[in-house]
Formats: sequence, C-alpha cells, structure tokens
Amino acid sequence: MKEMKKLVLITAFLFLVVPIQAQRINAYFTAGTVTSQVEGDELKGFSHWGLHGGVGAWVKLDDNDSWAVSLETDYSCRGIFNNSASAENYYNISLDLHYIDIPLTVFFRDPYGGLRLGAGLVYSRLVKQPHGYIRYTPTYFIPDTSDMLFLKNDFAAAVEARFNIWKGLQFSARYQYSIIPIKKDWHFLMNESIWKNNCYNSSITLRLLWQFGYDDRPLHKRTSHSHRR
Repeated sequence: MKEMKKLVLITAFLFLVVPIQAQRINAYFTAGTVTSQVEGDELKGFSHWGLHGGVGAWVKLDDNDSWAVSLETDYSCRGIFNNSASAENYYNISLDLHYIDIPLTVFFRDPYGGLRLGAGLVYSRLVKQPHGYIRYTPTYFIPDTSDMLFLKNDFAAAVEARFNIWKGLQFSARYQYSIIPIKKDWHFLMNESIWKNNCYNSSITLRLLWQFGYDDRPLHKRTSHSHRR
C-alpha cells in the first residue's frame, strides 16, 4: 500500500507541473480488463484475465486537438494461467501479478474519423508478489519453484488505439510489452535438459474511458465553425 500511495502522489505532482494552459487538460477515468501472458514461462496464449482501472489526464498539444499526450495512474492485474497441461503446455499454473501502471502516451487523431493512435512508455510497479499454484509432472517437466519472486519494476513499450462511442465515452485497446525482464533466469528441467529464461510481460488492455469536457465533433467541423465566427 505504501508503494501505491507513492505512485499516486508522483502522478498527481506530474499533473500539476504540466506547463500548459488549464483549458487544454481534460481528466478521465477508465475501467476494463487485461488479458496477458508472460514470455519465457514455456506456455502459449493470452490465458490470464484480470481487472484494470485508473484515472488520467488528457493534454492537448495544439488548438485542433490533433496531437495530445495522456498520463495515467492505473491498476492492472497481469499474470500467468494455464489449466490444460499437454505436449505444448507443459504444466498447470495460476499466478496473479498486481501492478500500478503509469503510462505516458503521445496520440495523433484522424481529423475525419476521430480515431486516436498512440505510442509511449509505461512504468509499472509490482505491488504484490504472486500467490497461486504450480502443478507439474516431476518425471517430465519441472519449473524451478524455489524462488518465485518477480522484479518490482517493469518498463514497457506500448501502442494504443482509442475511438469515441458517445459524447465523452470512449473505447481503448492498448498493447504493451516489457523492455526489461520482470524475472531473470527462471530455470526449467525437462527430460534431463536444463535451461533458463528471462521473463517479460505481454498484455492487451481493453477498457472504456469517460473523458470530461470531450468535444466529439470532427476536427474539420471545429475548424470551419471557428472561422465562421
């Protein structure tokens, strides 16, 4: 909880020091779900589902709102899940990784359709180490369960698409992938072969946003309207 409070305070401070006029900033909140996997766990597929929610600030970089920056503080539950051990999915596992995310994203808006496309970086802090289960066949495949601690800091690259549904209601899809490992040198043993992997978060976040003060008119209509006045 202490780490979470620190991150919230840091994000609030960043909102306050943004050197842009107040009318260019719109607050929003978001809620949705995260589907994720951990690259390096010897499993396949985005099988883990978790909750997502947070708050953000939308900062317009020009008068037409064609370029903007968003800054958020989010909670996201990522992790590992597999309950169908087979020749390709070697073991059963269920682990939740609870993160506080701070994504910083630069967006470009299509002036006619209103689609917003963005790219940026995400800093995530692991606020709760995983608890769950790992079941495997000792004679066939053995993951090292003696040390299941994950690194607390995660830095990821992200791409995002947003489009407006109605007034301030928007839909967002964001994909992010860790730049640095979230766990180093996880050991595995199978048929007397031993190897180790670095692990990385890979996740897709699907969510709804409500942005206060959102103008859903296409950019070309806003511009022409202002010229007529």
